[in-house]
Amino acid sequence: MNGSSDVLIIGGGIHGCALAFHLVRSGASVRVLEKDYPGRHASGVNAGGVRTLGRHPAELPLSLIAKRCWKGLADLLDSDVGFSAVGQLRIAENEDELEKLRHRRDLVSGLGLDYREEIIGADDLHRMVPALSPHCIGALYVADDGHASPFRATTAYRLAAERLGACFERGAEVVSVTAGHDRFHVTLRDGRSFGADRLVNCAGAWGGRIAALVGDDIALEPNGSMLMVTMRMPAFLGPVVGAAGRSLSFKQFANGSVLIGGGHRAPVDIDRNGTSIDLMGLARAAQNATALFPRMKNAKALRFWSGIEGFTSDHLPVIGPSASQAGAFHAFGFSAHGFQLAPAVGLVLSQAILGATTACDLSAFRVDRESIRGSVTKGA
Repeated sequence: MNGSSDVLIIGGGIHGCALAFHLVRSGASVRVLEKDYPGRHASGVNAGGVRTLGRHPAELPLSLIAKRCWKGLADLLDSDVGFSAVGQLRIAENEDELEKLRHRRDLVSGLGLDYREEIIGADDLHRMVPALSPHCIGALYVADDGHASPFRATTAYRLAAERLGACFERGAEVVSVTAGHDRFHVTLRDGRSFGADRLVNCAGAWGGRIAALVGDDIALEPNGSMLMVTMRMPAFLGPVVGAAGRSLSFKQFANGSVLIGGGHRAPVDIDRNGTSIDLMGLARAAQNATALFPRMKNAKALRFWSGIEGFTSDHLPVIGPSASQAGAFHAFGFSAHGFQLAPAVGLVLSQAILGATTACDLSAFRVDRESIRGSVTKGA
């Protein structure tokens, strides 16, 4: 046995790092096992959206906790996480789309949360975003949403957790988990082994495989969400922009570069950490961007990439205790929208692990819900 701790976390993405921080801050001894290096996959290469706008109703209570956390995160972690509350918009290009946004606004208003999504008309929209195509007629808007830096935020959580005593093991690929006498024993591919009283699966696209090791059978599809960034352009955009009728996530950074995404996916190989680029998907993303922002026709793309992510069949994450093994917990399957949730997941799941009252009900994300049951995906 190479080491023992109160909690072993498998996966050093932002959720694993945030959880480690909150656990060690509460006095637990924590070791994080990362098969590559922290932030290597989706946590370090996503679009960095920090949004409540458009969230599934089941996610909104958790997302609102996360929003409060993001506002004070730099002070909490004593590090710049790149957070900027520039607002987020979802654009309507016709009356049918605007009506769907009104329906969403009314749905959110009826949830009884201290939260609103606001409809803004064409005049206000074009004053807010003058570069937007004239045909756009309105939007759904949340003023204090925004974006942050994925790599900075993940690294800030890791460094803060390490300062408090958490241990991070890199190159630590888990191959087996055994449980007995209220203890877990984890063996790595290189032969090392570790023990702990509690085990947490934060393994991202590999989360289904780790779940299977503790007896939880989850259908999880690995995939890659593609992004592109342009060369610097004169400033023309403040808020983050999405669209009601298109797959688009669009933002301009302070240095003038523009990030374009929106869920355009490409195949991955999780056995070899392999990602790919689908040029047709990138072309659709570019077309969607130019349809809303005509000036993008003259933009020059600088770089393209995708990260490996895990998607559940209902596109809601798995967060909470194992259904099969006492003392095991999960936080994975965030389906390309988990970055914003990470501060709240780290906080609330740490409370559950330590037996405290949780700040949010996690029952919607239970591992044994019928909508995600099925065979573990072995690869793609």
